Amino acid sequence: MSDAQPPSSEERAGTQAAGKAAAKRTGRRPGGADTRGVVLDAARAEFAARGYEKASMRGIARVAGVDPALLHHYFGSKEQLFLAALDFPIDPATVAVVILDGDRAQVGERVARFVVALWEQPEVLNRLMAVVRTVVASEAIAELLRDFMVRELVGRLAEGLAVDRPELRVELVISQIIGLAMVRYIVAAEPIASVGPEELVSLLAPTIQRYLAG
Repeated sequence: MSDAQPPSSEERAGTQAAGKAAAKRTGRRPGGADTRGVVLDAARAEFAARGYEKASMRGIARVAGVDPALLHHYFGSKEQLFLAALDFPIDPATVAVVILDGDRAQVGERVARFVVALWEQPEVLNRLMAVVRTVVASEAIAELLRDFMVRELVGRLAEGLAVDRPELRVELVISQIIGLAMVRYIVAAEPIASVGPEELVSLLAPTIQRYLAG
């Protein structure tokens, strides 16, 4: 058996004080319950001020007063941090996999089914609609989202699609999806607002197929 004794209350207090003093000396915010919120606030400010491409993880960490390693711990990458800051529920990497993996002859149905399945989840739909409303109301947010989508989705797909004018084709798909979401969920125009998911997939898929497969 070990003779080691657990630290006394005085020793524990001394260790905590030393940790606080170290954090104060480095000027870094230690990880804690509110750190993620502070980082997200800093990220929104930096993305708004510099745009998606020019904002950096290091710069966001500096504004938040944390070590850059903490951003990678919480979010992994600048892309994931942007999605969290905007409360955007769709990862472009996932969309790219849906489009590029599998038979290209069924790409329209895959994308349509993926999109409609997301819309059928109330928590995802609410977040998407909040983003759409914010983009419509704010040119600055619209520019941020546009830069992000071009860099992280359109560019990624353009490299993988073996068609002419791939950037235009991807953007046409995005316009189709956003336009349909606006009419179905925000304007709630009938009869499109009441069309069932399977029928909606069958109507949407051929248009997306034509855009992406030519």
